[in-house]
Amino acid sequence: MSDKLKVGILGGTGMVGQRFVSLLENHPWFEVAAIAASPRSAGKTYEDAVGGRWKMQTPMPEAVKKMIVKNVNEIEEVSSAVDFVFSAVDMSKDEIREIEESYAKAEVPVVSNNSAHRWTPDVPMVVPEINPEHLEVIESQKKRLGTKNGFIVVKPNCSIQSYTPALTAWRKFEPTLVVATTYQAISGAGKTFKDWPEMEHNIIPYIGGEEEKSEQEPLRIFGKVVDGKIEKAQSPLITCQCIRVPVLDGHTAAVFVNFAKKPTKEELLQALAEFRGLPQELELPNAPKQFIRYLEDDDRPQVALDVNYENGFGVSIGRLREDAYFDWKFVGLSHNTVRGAAGGAVLIAELLKAQGFIVSRHE
Repeated sequence: MSDKLKVGILGGTGMVGQRFVSLLENHPWFEVAAIAASPRSAGKTYEDAVGGRWKMQTPMPEAVKKMIVKNVNEIEEVSSAVDFVFSAVDMSKDEIREIEESYAKAEVPVVSNNSAHRWTPDVPMVVPEINPEHLEVIESQKKRLGTKNGFIVVKPNCSIQSYTPALTAWRKFEPTLVVATTYQAISGAGKTFKDWPEMEHNIIPYIGGEEEKSEQEPLRIFGKVVDGKIEKAQSPLITCQCIRVPVLDGHTAAVFVNFAKKPTKEELLQALAEFRGLPQELELPNAPKQFIRYLEDDDRPQVALDVNYENGFGVSIGRLREDAYFDWKFVGLSHNTVRGAAGGAVLIAELLKAQGFIVSRHE
């Protein structure tokens, strides 16, 4: 009998669910014990339920191929098999809020890739290197839900991870105004070029809801816990445009920043090089050794060369230079389905286990 924690994946047949399955193969702490999806997939083997829609570049893990997919709505059945769940369900926001709270009330911790609970005041929205202290609101959330062990934690939008880590490393210089344009991969929409051939040789200058998320979610991450709730920060002011580009994986951001305390380039680069978070201190399994790296070459970071830095868990920054109207400008790159989606959630779960929030329910 394995002593690994037993994981369920809600919405396991979709693209993010598939990424969870891939990332959890041979994980030292976690093993997939249940995969749940819509009623139309329930009762089939995972291999049959996915069919020809496997979108990962690595083969489907053998351990899950013959696993029988459960009905995500049969909460008691799924909960009885697992210690916690990852949520990647494809439903309306109201349905997601309801089903994630139902799992939490069944005493199953939920680590969600969805946006439905990102603004619930006592649900922490976490990038583990940036705001792990927000996990303290879990105790307030448990009181509201009436649970002993069940709770919800969410990860933020994928696009902000290409520039928010750098802003975090530079917070001592007090960023006041940020103008960002993100160039976002099609996998962020759950697509491949096979699914979305009209994206080849094309750019679409609109991604529904993305600009508001990109402008507001960093402020919640930078916020403070007050009376068991998270109050978002008031600065920096962030304005953003989000553009879909013909790239499979990797979100790039072109960013302009003003600071209250005017840093030199050397000070900014030193802050990036020295930035470490709790995952690095705890040496979590998927924690990148160097969370943020700076690339000196003028033509970096590039998606083709840099998106898989630190197995997709690291962030690459380049082209830091003074601007005629702003203080500084730079380019950032992050892997949108690893660091920005399923991988970010796995790292959150590792942090929750390391801090005792997730424990075995089957001892």
